[in-house]
Amino acid sequence: MPFVSPSRANLSAGRVSEIGLPQILMGIVLTIAAIDCVWAMVGRFDVDYSSYAKLALLSAALWLVSLYYGRFRDAPGIAAMLYGSAFLIVLSAGLSVLNYFLLTVAGPRIDPQLARLDAAIGINWPAMMAAVSTHPLVNIILRTAYSSVLPQVALLIIGLGWRNNVAAINAFCLALAMSAAVTIAFWTAFPSFGAFSVYELPMDVAQRVGPELDAHYARELVRLLVTGPGPISPSELKGLIGFPSFHAAMAVLVVLYGRSLPYACWAFLIWNLIVLVATPVHGGHFVVDVIAGAGVALAAAAATSRIAAVAERRERT
Repeated sequence: MPFVSPSRANLSAGRVSEIGLPQILMGIVLTIAAIDCVWAMVGRFDVDYSSYAKLALLSAALWLVSLYYGRFRDAPGIAAMLYGSAFLIVLSAGLSVLNYFLLTVAGPRIDPQLARLDAAIGINWPAMMAAVSTHPLVNIILRTAYSSVLPQVALLIIGLGWRNNVAAINAFCLALAMSAAVTIAFWTAFPSFGAFSVYELPMDVAQRVGPELDAHYARELVRLLVTGPGPISPSELKGLIGFPSFHAAMAVLVVLYGRSLPYACWAFLIWNLIVLVATPVHGGHFVVDVIAGAGVALAAAAATSRIAAVAERRERT
């Protein structure tokens, strides 16, 4: 089935409830929470339960407020915005914990193979970093862009809620969840941490670029693969996944689901093209990580459109 633009899926709140995307999202977070809880107890991991309980309470509060706006205030956009925010809080926390648990069963690293793939398409990561280091303004723009993805997710949900595009909010959340699931599953079988875990930058280049994630961070990730997760807390979690890049997947999904927002859609497109360029520089990724992450996002968006369309057809019959 061809990809359906999120803007064409701008259904009413009632129709969204009928096709069941909110129920699918609820099922996803409950499943992840159950897996985390059982594995935490069986594996006896050192988890900061109190901090995660606070996140769960925050998510529950947002969910209750979303019910209020949906049922008593007739404000479907606000309700969906709050529901999506609650979902993403639990999804992020739950999958981060699961990703750490999966360190104990992950396969062998594939970073050397990814380095060879980058080289095969003409990418020299150290040379790229050296080039960026000579352009301070470009470097500042790339650093800002790389750090902007999570705020963009929040802005997109607010914008879609403001325009009462309930279907797009739910579809965006589902596409994010599927992208995360694919990247985590692949990473578990073939873990990788990125170019900065393979190459050592000259000190002057590293100092001038000042990447958001540096060689020390990379060495810590490699150590975790050997020693296990250690203490697990939302304040200490590190992004583990190199290939495919979930950072790139989020950037592409923001562009896809932001297309229904007039004017902002162009800002999302231009800015997230910069995010994709920034990801190898300030995220320490291989370029092939970014390409694969973009592919995962496109596939997740297409699958989401298919799920929504099939559910809608069933509801009509």
